[in-house]
Amino acid sequence: MSGTDWEGFAFQGIGTDWEISTPLPLTAALRESLLDRIERFDAAWSRFRADSLVAAMARAPGRYRFPDEAAALGPLYSTLYGLTGGAMTPLIGGSLERLGYDPAYSLRPAGPPLPAPAWESVLSWSGTSLTASEPVVLDIGAAGKGLLVDLLAAELEGAGAGSFIIDASGDLLVRGPDPVSVALEHPYNPAQAIGVVELAGRALCASAANRRAWGDGLHHVLDGTTGQPVRTAVATWALADTAVLADALATALFFVPAGTLEDEFEFSWLTVFSDGSAAYSAAFEGTLFA
Repeated sequence: MSGTDWEGFAFQGIGTDWEISTPLPLTAALRESLLDRIERFDAAWSRFRADSLVAAMARAPGRYRFPDEAAALGPLYSTLYGLTGGAMTPLIGGSLERLGYDPAYSLRPAGPPLPAPAWESVLSWSGTSLTASEPVVLDIGAAGKGLLVDLLAAELEGAGAGSFIIDASGDLLVRGPDPVSVALEHPYNPAQAIGVVELAGRALCASAANRRAWGDGLHHVLDGTTGQPVRTAVATWALADTAVLADALATALFFVPAGTLEDEFEFSWLTVFSDGSAAYSAAFEGTLFA
């Protein structure tokens, strides 16, 4: 995606592949700072490690103090929880674990689908303070990777980097004067593209049912009201000024018509449905192949 003369810094973080591309190599100190930022994020928000704050909430109710990024994440989730009628919820973790997407990656359902608990009955989220009235399995996967992209972008900008590309396994943020051509992966064939986007100064995030799928029709995009995988949409893309917003809206597009979200947020979008049809916003910056 970047020019051939750009330098790439590739690493693993929160269970996926990352690459940060810059015109000049990142200093060793900045690389270490970025990796430390990822570790601190993971230590708070991961439900796959026993020493995280999320794991502590799953063991015992109580009041937990999360990092500063929680203050903006809570209202975003709360708004989308309301717009989707509870389908998109940060309390989906228990539902995912029931179907086998658990910390041990058993990928074997432990029982029938389990609806997520009602947010208003078990969780109070005020700024960076989260209070659970019973053990709950928090999962911010619908927006978490985008949030971390933005946090790393802030680290880069704070260090004086004016141009960079952050690629978090398909969640992209581009900063700088020149647009970057990004292929839109075919939801059923990763070797093919269904279109291309010229991305400049914004974030592009995708969500696809085939990305984390297992068993018979099981995948990671669950409806919180039923605990079952969504069946209508198979892939979505959202473009917004921040990666956390693009990431969250790419998931929300699985649950509600885009118009419901456009009334609240400024973004552009593309959705591919299970019947092979596609819909996209009038302002969508991409070009779809025939």
